Amino acid sequence: MGVIGVCEDQEAIRKVLLRGLRGAGHDLIVAHTGAEALRSFGADAPIDVILMDIGLPDSDGRDVVQALKSVGQDAPVLFLTALGDTRDKLQGFAAGADDYVVKPFDLAEVLARIDVLTARRGSRGATVGGLVLDPVAHAVRSATGEVMLTPTEFRMLAAITSRPGEVVRRRTVVAAAWPDGSYVSENTIDSFIRRIRTKLASIDSPTGITTVRGVGFRVS
Repeated sequence: MGVIGVCEDQEAIRKVLLRGLRGAGHDLIVAHTGAEALRSFGADAPIDVILMDIGLPDSDGRDVVQALKSVGQDAPVLFLTALGDTRDKLQGFAAGADDYVVKPFDLAEVLARIDVLTARRGSRGATVGGLVLDPVAHAVRSATGEVMLTPTEFRMLAAITSRPGEVVRRRTVVAAAWPDGSYVSENTIDSFIRRIRTKLASIDSPTGITTVRGVGFRVS
């Protein structure tokens, strides 16, 4: 059995999940909001699977997951949401989901999917350059300062920093930053990247973004 991080703001649904998970032998770390999830599910939390609601009262669960991944939390993620069409699911996967369950759900199915994700649990990651992304404030912090980001800037930075050591393709960054499926020109992408670099430089961030020509971006 594993340790499950549960972030769900609706009390009735949360009670069903907690009762079922405890009955299956799992230990739990519980959060009600995105801010609580950031405090409780960080890189040092011994979590095997994160169960994350998308429609949180203070933030988008997809942004919370990207922020957690950016600081080294590599637990697989199961999104719970009322948004069930194909586009919504693709947006969830672009944000770092490993699996996706639509409300109303069958508890037995959720437990089975958690068992599969628990079995896949790999080694833990590391903090990326000391950056901390805050999806509630749409800000990024380093040891020397904090700067506000627009929602689009936040999602682009989160998409890149959530995959340390990898080149993140442009289409992945676009899918995370423009989840409504908008067409985005290459010049627009590059303009946003320049703005993010400027903001990171303003807080003397040791972490930067390198463009891999013709492919995408990576943490530098």
